[in-house]
Amino acid sequence: MRQSAQPSPQVDYSPVRRAYDTLAGTYAERLPDTRAEAPLDLAMLDHFATHVHATGAGSVLDAGCGAGRITRYLADRGCTVEGLDLSPEMVAAARRDHADLPFTVGSITDLPHPDGSFTGILFWYSTIHTPPDQLHHVFTEAVRVLRPGGYLLIAFQSGHGTHDVAPAYRRFGHDVELERYLTTADDIAAQLRASGLTETC
Repeated sequence: MRQSAQPSPQVDYSPVRRAYDTLAGTYAERLPDTRAEAPLDLAMLDHFATHVHATGAGSVLDAGCGAGRITRYLADRGCTVEGLDLSPEMVAAARRDHADLPFTVGSITDLPHPDGSFTGILFWYSTIHTPPDQLHHVFTEAVRVLRPGGYLLIAFQSGHGTHDVAPAYRRFGHDVELERYLTTADDIAAQLRASGLTETC
């Protein structure tokens, strides 16, 4: 049973949802796998998957999964994994391309899962469209659905301020409204600690 002391926060993700609904086909075509990831990125994913799988449960939520490419990567490394994304079109692409894996439409600030559902939670560049002062809502939800002793891995763009990413998609013929927020590793680590998590690396 899900426990919730107060109503879910209202972070307005509607522009993000509209953008990714528009971009889903191009995104899935251009990024079908992990070809865009650096070797260090893949090493971190491998390390995460090894630790989660070693628990014996191996259940992972790929929160903000897009078209499912990282969901597939973790599944191929022995994790029982499911994806969740804000964009119905992204989820449709994920279900089409990875029909053997479960995908759900939902928000990272209001996860449709009971408490303690997962041994691992992955935010693979999926928090970048959340304002930094709202990230605590995301991390509070992650802690709620994470089992005691579980693992969380987060990837994001480091820095300060806001970056307009819409021009990068115009060359593919998409006119969308999409911004990402930059934050530092120290700020993220502080917010994770405040949510009750312990930094290991």
